Amino acid sequence: MPSEEELFASVDALLSEEPHLPPPAERARLREAAGITQARLAAALKTTTQSVKNWENGRSEPKSPRLDAYQRLLKGWAAKYPAPGAVSAAATVPAAPAAPGASEVETADAPQPVDVSGAGPTRPATRPAAASRRPAPKAARPAADPRFPHGPLAVLDGDGAAYGVDGIVLDCPATSVVELVEWTLRESGLGAPRLHRNGKDSDPLIVLTAAAAVKLGLPERLEGHEQRRSLRLPEDHPVVKQVVKAKWRLTQRGFGPWARIYRKVQGRERQCVQLAVLSWDALDERSWPGVSEMEPADIARVLGVYAQRVITPRGSTAVSGLELMTALRPPTRAVQDPQTGNWVPGHNPGSLGTEPMDPAPPEATAEHPVVVGSGWSGGFLDEEAYQWVRDVSLLNDEECTLPYAVGLDLNTAFLAAAARLVVGLSAPDHFHAPTFNPKIPGSWLVDLSHVEVDPRLPSPFTPTGERPTGPAWYQTHTVAYAQELGYNVRPVEGYLRRETGAYLDPWHDRLKAAYVDTLADLGVTKDLTDAQFLAAMERHKDTDPAMAAVLAAIKATVKGGIGKLRERPQGRKYQEGERWPALQRPTWRPDIRAAVISKARINMHRKLRNMATMTGLYPLAVLSDCVVYPSPGASPLDFLPYAASGKPQPGGFRLGPTPGLAKLEGVQSMLWAVDLMEQGHNPARHIKGGDAVLDEGE
Repeated sequence: MPSEEELFASVDALLSEEPHLPPPAERARLREAAGITQARLAAALKTTTQSVKNWENGRSEPKSPRLDAYQRLLKGWAAKYPAPGAVSAAATVPAAPAAPGASEVETADAPQPVDVSGAGPTRPATRPAAASRRPAPKAARPAADPRFPHGPLAVLDGDGAAYGVDGIVLDCPATSVVELVEWTLRESGLGAPRLHRNGKDSDPLIVLTAAAAVKLGLPERLEGHEQRRSLRLPEDHPVVKQVVKAKWRLTQRGFGPWARIYRKVQGRERQCVQLAVLSWDALDERSWPGVSEMEPADIARVLGVYAQRVITPRGSTAVSGLELMTALRPPTRAVQDPQTGNWVPGHNPGSLGTEPMDPAPPEATAEHPVVVGSGWSGGFLDEEAYQWVRDVSLLNDEECTLPYAVGLDLNTAFLAAAARLVVGLSAPDHFHAPTFNPKIPGSWLVDLSHVEVDPRLPSPFTPTGERPTGPAWYQTHTVAYAQELGYNVRPVEGYLRRETGAYLDPWHDRLKAAYVDTLADLGVTKDLTDAQFLAAMERHKDTDPAMAAVLAAIKATVKGGIGKLRERPQGRKYQEGERWPALQRPTWRPDIRAAVISKARINMHRKLRNMATMTGLYPLAVLSDCVVYPSPGASPLDFLPYAASGKPQPGGFRLGPTPGLAKLEGVQSMLWAVDLMEQGHNPARHIKGGDAVLDEGE
């Protein structure tokens, strides 16, 4: 039995400050708030992890001397991490806590939030009152994590006002980038808790307006001949030199529209700040429509909602989509070394690990080293989204006399395809003449040219919709669909993965919730009838431009994240066969991208086939997740299949606000659609009245 002195010394190593035990649920909450695992607590109290689990679910209670040590620890944690709601919801958000070791002077000078509705403390009279900058928001909610009382991010203007979430405004005295970084880490109270217990907290984000950038010594615009995302300050720029002189570091991307400034981790504390410069096009208009032109407080609202529902932005929406995968499936977790008893990083089951993995040759791109180095000439996977137009000669008279062409768009089709998708987690193994198994993710060389498909439908096996002419490489879902159609499949070769898992499940679940919740904020809810849904979708973008921008960013995060799984080389200096930076990521996984797109395309074809069976209608064209049908009326309600009860028929296209369901993309005349088809154009690209660009985030 350990002595009381040993136990107190061990507890004090976890908590540097000082009675009955609180309820079991509160014990677990306090431990999780402190970021301590059950295993680490067990080690500190010289007991087993199972004992800690029993204490936290009420099955047993510790005995002295562990009881006294456990009480001491919980009391200290309770002082540091009070229960949510312990502070009145009407109270102003507390000032940011001083960093460890900060002096009393620093604590007193910590920024005070301003409730711009006038209920909170006012800013110094030397600056304009924040209340004049935007309409009064709702009262600030209590912070979910006491370590980050002011939320995940702030938008800094040229007057030193840092606009955060929930309408708070902080005074930022920084006049240089170095001062801004130090203020952010020591005084701002910005940041966000990790999304997974084995992950890392999100670094605070400071968004700079053009005026703020100039005030800090940065150019208002970045000029150059490179692509926008490649632009950065030269290494001899005064701001870069100041950052380096102050012992801060920049990532390999340098100081560009999205800059990370950091120092090496000291203990458990990360020292990293993310900067986004609005006037350098940090927020791409396609992903964040209209956001760069908003007032700072409204920008903070848009980005804050995105951070709360998705992740604190770390770059483009594509970058954020990829980072979200890692944040929800961290590559490592703490494991105990059986030799030393020390806790060390170990592989986290279900993740992609920490090391990059080369793809099989048919899964790679033509310029990849595994292709160039081996002289591979066996062909590649062509699992892409549909770009198909029906041959005009296959239109019948009845179809041509219908007055309308109606476009349906599937909500976040790639996200729907990611649900419960089993992908490979290990390296590919090569097999000759393998027996096909639809449960094994991988790439199969197989001849599907014998599969018969109605010519009024696209082939399910090619993105062009043309029938295959011989053996080709396909992802598992594509081959499985040929089996579903009743055909035998006999692969010639296969690159298959032994270790598998639903890697994208938490990513899907979080983004689905974000998408549905944001649509609901715009008045599009699950309880609407189909007619009400169509009416709500017609006006949803005008309901709240800020939330409409969040919705656009969420959709871009889905497509961009999937696209990033096969990021191609960037820059004019790249030479074929060289490794490019993206290949160093464990998340460079073209096979996972192929699995998502294959499943999305097969899902689309299954619906097309079911629609033909139920209604006799055949599509005019398909572009990725948009399909155009001839229709007797100007609404999807005029041709979608419904049962006698009024409920949608299962198997076809259904209207609704969740991923995989459909919405109206646009309506044009049938004459217009046929004219485009005769010219070789895809009506699905233009059905909205403009150009609907196929964008897979690459």
